[in-house]
Amino acid sequence: MAKRIDVSGLSAYYGSFRAIEDISMTVEPRSVTAFIGPSGCGKSTFLRTLNRMHEVTPGGRVEGKVMLDDENLYGAGVDPVSVRREVGMVFQRPNPFPTMSVYDNVAAGLKLNGSYKKSQLDDIVEKSLKGANLWNEVKDRLNKPGSGLSGGQQQRLCIARAIAVEPKVLLMDEPCSALDPISTLAIEDLIGELKERFTIVIVTHNMQQAARVSDRTAFFNLAAVGQPGKLIEIDDTERIFSNPSVQATEDYISGRFG
Repeated sequence: MAKRIDVSGLSAYYGSFRAIEDISMTVEPRSVTAFIGPSGCGKSTFLRTLNRMHEVTPGGRVEGKVMLDDENLYGAGVDPVSVRREVGMVFQRPNPFPTMSVYDNVAAGLKLNGSYKKSQLDDIVEKSLKGANLWNEVKDRLNKPGSGLSGGQQQRLCIARAIAVEPKVLLMDEPCSALDPISTLAIEDLIGELKERFTIVIVTHNMQQAARVSDRTAFFNLAAVGQPGKLIEIDDTERIFSNPSVQATEDYISGRFG
């Protein structure tokens, strides 16, 4: 079941450097929210705070609150590993486990998180690969290395791996930046299907992609190099791209900077 994200007063640090400052927003369940903005404005940093990946970075820490429905992900006693089961992530470059087969790549999280019968694993692997629109392309090569797939197939394999453990939220950090146009279209079509089951947040430098796939768009910016990134505005995607409330948003979308 997809869940709602409520962020309030969130700042993230690398050591003493404040990378993002005082961000608050709501991400509705079963929707796609896109983060846009110039390089270095904190989009990916903020994305990683939503599943506590930021604190894996040496010196990384977070202030503020991230609520997943009624649970504070940064509350006392909350296990970061359990957070990452609830909030899955797909990275910029496809990263299948290179020594594992297609089957074992999808089943990896399941094997770590519990004991399943072979028949159960078979069913979940098939369901996940179908959910990632990859089953028909790999059903006859499940025992071959996942690294032998094309780049676009590898990224869909990573999506299958992420959804196999049934997260509530799926984070995507520029998932198409390393892919060709045909593979990009396949991922974008898949995002449209996955939002029926998951809450999706995507970072993209491709504004046309944000306009195509997202329901809401958040624009991030920073005052100057070395200053923390801030959320400038978030609104329905159609409004952000046609009639934004802030001049800086319009300047960025129209190509005046960034």
